[in-house]
Amino acid sequence: MTLTQLEYIIAVDNLKSFARAAASCHVTQPTLSMQVKKLEEDLGVLLFDRSKKPILTTDIGQRIVAQARTIIREANRIPGIIQDEQETVKGELRVGIIPTLGPYLLPLFLPHFMQAYPDVQLNIQELLSDEIMHKLQADQLDIGLLVTPIKADGFTEVPLFYETFVVYMSTSHPLSEKDMINFDDLNMDDMWLLQEGHCFRSQVVNICSDNEPATYRGLRFESGSLETLRRIVEKQYGYTLLPELATLELSEELYSKHVRTFRNPQPVREVSIVLRRSFMKRKLVDLLQNAILESVPDILKNSKRGRVVEWRE
Repeated sequence: MTLTQLEYIIAVDNLKSFARAAASCHVTQPTLSMQVKKLEEDLGVLLFDRSKKPILTTDIGQRIVAQARTIIREANRIPGIIQDEQETVKGELRVGIIPTLGPYLLPLFLPHFMQAYPDVQLNIQELLSDEIMHKLQADQLDIGLLVTPIKADGFTEVPLFYETFVVYMSTSHPLSEKDMINFDDLNMDDMWLLQEGHCFRSQVVNICSDNEPATYRGLRFESGSLETLRRIVEKQYGYTLLPELATLELSEELYSKHVRTFRNPQPVREVSIVLRRSFMKRKLVDLLQNAILESVPDILKNSKRGRVVEWRE
């Protein structure tokens, strides 16, 4: 049994295909298939049901793949130990970030971070929260930039900042006459929402009293983009909620015309780094954490800004 063989079966389990697994491991399919078959023969068990499309991992295979993940994870800690001893700043950090955070946070810290640490390879994926947690579990990501609390077993949450929700409102809506908004002012009949699966949608629903998206003159629309919802509000009717970072680059004109804040206690969301408790690249995580904190406005670092809105049921 070799580490390479364990990496191969992890890839097959992740991708459910020998061809895609071979491509991800940068070997030919016959090479990968032969090594997986040899491992099965050495262990005396069948790891994958090849008759199924996509390929299924057998029950015993799932247990062995889970152990293989642990072995590979521990083996990958050795370079990190050496780097920590040498006090070098290099390596790869695989980051997942949610779509309601990525467009607004990444431009704030990425340019400085990449310039300060040119030997660090950041691989960033924009994914939904559940997808990030799944990839963290499968060791396909190192850390997630997520809205918390999540409270998942085996993971640590490192709070970064707290951003308020604001109402982005059409100028033709009656509530636009108000300077500040109460929770009771809002209803889902006039609300434009993100698609199912976004934690921001769940938080918005928790703030409001209903869970049905708006329908305007025969149009029912849910988007995966806050920017799309913002443009619809500007041109149509109703309102949507935005996270505070999404308003930083708005012109003074757009902000004064469309943005309305909540009365205290304001709803806020907690943004954190989520990582495995056993994760070794803590130096890279600390550098990333510092870069993010240096890039966001100081007011966002106050943990007592308002009422943190939960999103998981």
